[in-house]
Amino acid sequence: MHLVCTRRCGGELFRALFAEVELDSAGGLLDYRVAQPGYVCLGCGAPALDLSEVPREIEAEQEADAEPEASDVLCPVCETLVRLDSSLECPNCGSPLEAV
Repeated sequence: MHLVCTRRCGGELFRALFAEVELDSAGGLLDYRVAQPGYVCLGCGAPALDLSEVPREIEAEQEADAEPEASDVLCPVCETLVRLDSSLECPNCGSPLEAV
């Protein structure tokens, strides 16, 4: 985890907004768990970001943006074998094709 303030105030203390804390009967901290990422800078009150999550988010976006694999289908009108791509129409007769 590497938290930074979004206002770049230089603060080094942060509060987890969605943390579950387990205490003993005297109020001593036993365990904690961050239920959902969300942090605030205690220096200025601005939201804080966890920079260690950036590489995972970039990878997830790249996977989502990746082009789907092309597949070969027969055109229902002219029965030509067509590589199905983003255009979704037959290059020979122009009829619409459906991805299955």
